[in-house]
Amino acid sequence: MSQTRLIHVIDDEDAIRRAASFMLKTSGFAVETWATGVEFLKAVRHAETGCILLDVRMPEMDGLEVQQKLREMGVMMPVIVLTGHGDISIAVRAMKNGAVDFIEKPIDKAVLMTAIEAAFERLDASSDASVRAEEAHVALGALSAREREVLDGLAQGLPNKTIAYDLGISARTVEVHRSNVMTKLGARSLSDALRIAFAAGMGADRT
Repeated sequence: MSQTRLIHVIDDEDAIRRAASFMLKTSGFAVETWATGVEFLKAVRHAETGCILLDVRMPEMDGLEVQQKLREMGVMMPVIVLTGHGDISIAVRAMKNGAVDFIEKPIDKAVLMTAIEAAFERLDASSDASVRAEEAHVALGALSAREREVLDGLAQGLPNKTIAYDLGISARTVEVHRSNVMTKLGARSLSDALRIAFAAGMGADRT
């Protein structure tokens, strides 16, 4: 993957695409432009991950529809919405649906750069979380089924006696499993083990 940060510019106005592309490239970004949201959606599965600069008013599908479709497809690239004057209520809806920010046209470079910085911070955080989850699942693979059950109980905040009752084993056996969990995970403390458990999605409250 390229080390240069990539921006996907989606706008049906050629002049906007050209202006935004020039501004972003001279600021050190890589840029890919798309004339419609439909065009981008067709290619997004194979598109390089980056930040999306998305116009609200477009033919075929408007920006909100494109944003919703991306969410349904599980595409987690951060979105910055471009709006014309009078589209603020629409932009607010986009924000509620997860957009990083909205920017009114004509685009102010300083405002855009601030929004892009926030977008990539979100992308990096998402990427880090995915990596942590993957690493956690690998680590948990070393545990037996019973050890995973004990760790899940600990992640729910349950005391040893409750875990023992739920699993039909003695509290002493829970302590043995707990010790084995710590050893296998290389955890120096319970908090270390819990961080791994939480990263893997364990500890959900039972209803």
